[in-house]
Amino acid sequence: MIHHAHRPKPVAKAKTVGMRKPDLRPWIQAGFVAIGLTLAAGYAFAESHHGNVIKSHGVSTFGPLKYDADFTHFDYVNPQAPKGGQYSSWAFGTFDSLTPYILKGNAAAGSSVFYDSLLTSNLEEPDASYGLLAHTIEYPEGREWVTFHMRPEAKFRDGSPVLASDVVFSFNVLVEKGLPSFKTAYKDITGVEALDDHTVKFTFNPDGPLRELLMTAGGIPVFSEAYYAERDFSESSLDAPMGSGPYDLADVDPGKSVTYKRRDDYWAKDLPTNVGSNNFDTIKFEYFADYTTAFEAFKAGAYLYREEFSSKVWGTGYDFPAIDAGHVVVETLPDGRPAGTQGFWFNLRRDKFSDPRVREAIGMAFNFEWSNDSLFYGIYERTDSFWENSPTLQAEGMPSEAELAILEPLREFFPETVFTEPAFSPAVSKAEDLADRRQLRRAGKLLEEAGWIVGDDGLRYKDGVKLEIEVLNDSPSFDRIINPYIENLKRLGIDATANRVDPAEAQEREKNFDYDMVTQRFSMSQTPGDELRQIFGSDSADVAGSVNVAGLRNEGVDKLIRIIADAESREDLDTAVKALDRVLRSMHIWVPQWYKGEHNVAYRDVFGRPYTDNPPPLSLGTSSIWWWDEDKAQALRDAGAL
Repeated sequence: MIHHAHRPKPVAKAKTVGMRKPDLRPWIQAGFVAIGLTLAAGYAFAESHHGNVIKSHGVSTFGPLKYDADFTHFDYVNPQAPKGGQYSSWAFGTFDSLTPYILKGNAAAGSSVFYDSLLTSNLEEPDASYGLLAHTIEYPEGREWVTFHMRPEAKFRDGSPVLASDVVFSFNVLVEKGLPSFKTAYKDITGVEALDDHTVKFTFNPDGPLRELLMTAGGIPVFSEAYYAERDFSESSLDAPMGSGPYDLADVDPGKSVTYKRRDDYWAKDLPTNVGSNNFDTIKFEYFADYTTAFEAFKAGAYLYREEFSSKVWGTGYDFPAIDAGHVVVETLPDGRPAGTQGFWFNLRRDKFSDPRVREAIGMAFNFEWSNDSLFYGIYERTDSFWENSPTLQAEGMPSEAELAILEPLREFFPETVFTEPAFSPAVSKAEDLADRRQLRRAGKLLEEAGWIVGDDGLRYKDGVKLEIEVLNDSPSFDRIINPYIENLKRLGIDATANRVDPAEAQEREKNFDYDMVTQRFSMSQTPGDELRQIFGSDSADVAGSVNVAGLRNEGVDKLIRIIADAESREDLDTAVKALDRVLRSMHIWVPQWYKGEHNVAYRDVFGRPYTDNPPPLSLGTSSIWWWDEDKAQALRDAGAL
């Protein structure tokens, strides 16, 4: 089954347009993770306890697993889903690699589809993982270590067995040659050893985030040690890698398209947890340099499925003949996840952004209300939280007593407003006037308080240095949003420019933090944990390729992340996340943009799916649990529409 489920938990980094940005994974830089949720009857263990050691077919962070060891399929799939046909969608920019776990190159969408991991998750349970390459796990109640008992039937594409030694190799090579973020994510894994061919044990730092580490270990993508004996893991490649997952490479046109084919010999294809999944014979991504071209290609039938992120296109573009003829389905489906953290992110590594008053002032120049009314057809709401659209995780009003119990010992690290004011929300501007003078006056006063004074040329200076800001952008479609913002920044006396570059240059500059401000979106987990260090932690601030876009360094934030990672109950977790949300919002590390807690989708009417109006909460599952409906496809062929 293709999910976003390799651990470290998927915090999605993305690119946007009035527009919500589509998601990419930070650690794998690709769209879909290939994972077959497997549980062979011969290795089915309900949770059992021997002394203080737990033996089970899966693990849950909080509470019991939903599915027992003998379940036949996940509730959200169609167990009779037919196999065949194709799924195709689009991707933005370009690619030059099928190696998604390294810093070099830009990996193709879906290029993690080749790999399995020891554990995997599903589309219903944000807190749970089940065995994949491992049929059973053993761990003490304190989670200081974990032993994975692996399936002897698991095979790589070449027919060789997946061994414990491959897991050890995979861990070591990711730390030594993988994305720098792996070294950060795995720093509390102190030992990995193969006890025999099919048993591997991980030992953890007893002072580390033990609640998280078991799943972090279980989520490591497993590579073939033999395959890399004569290959350099750190070098990007367009060759089909050696994996054990449900799909293989069918075709690659560098920078233009990539196609994956379902493996008939996939070792886990008939296991109960794969029932109803991995239904398409081929999965294809077509690449486009801009959103307009991608939409026109969809209208022309170049690909079959599109989630629409542009409010302008959604509001005005979906009236073409194929829709009127019933050949294209257009619908809105609920999204049960936190809405994401899309915004203009400041690069705090640059001195000009060191004063939070400067950042707050720059944020006030963005008139969301005008943008929503004039550009977005009124379909969005303003984001103010890093866990927007999640009532249990989003901070509201003044801090509760439970939040204060966490925050007070860390008071020295945070702005006083955390304790004296409600959780920060952006000021509301006038929708009828881009240049809301009231807001711009307030912003100008903040800049003056921070020492940035207007000179004779109308621009702001401090200690002889001019306040200049470049907003990095890689999409022509986003120009209409950035340019009005630039106008307002100039009205404040800031020498602001919008610099649109091609996607490849943008990717390189972002890897190396070469920007003043950049638009990014992160889809936050419903069960946040230690992976938050990748976005907000001090130890990732200067690691090339990390997703700490802002370059945030704050000891109090680091401690809050650890409190979240160590939370022993869902209630404690929710409280700690609200405290972190409150703190981050007070620091003005971004200018929040907008959200819509729904999926806007359109597709050629050739698919079936196991739900009507209520998809599983964690994903639509389009490429994994949908299927090709040959009768519908033939009807479109007969009409000359396919």
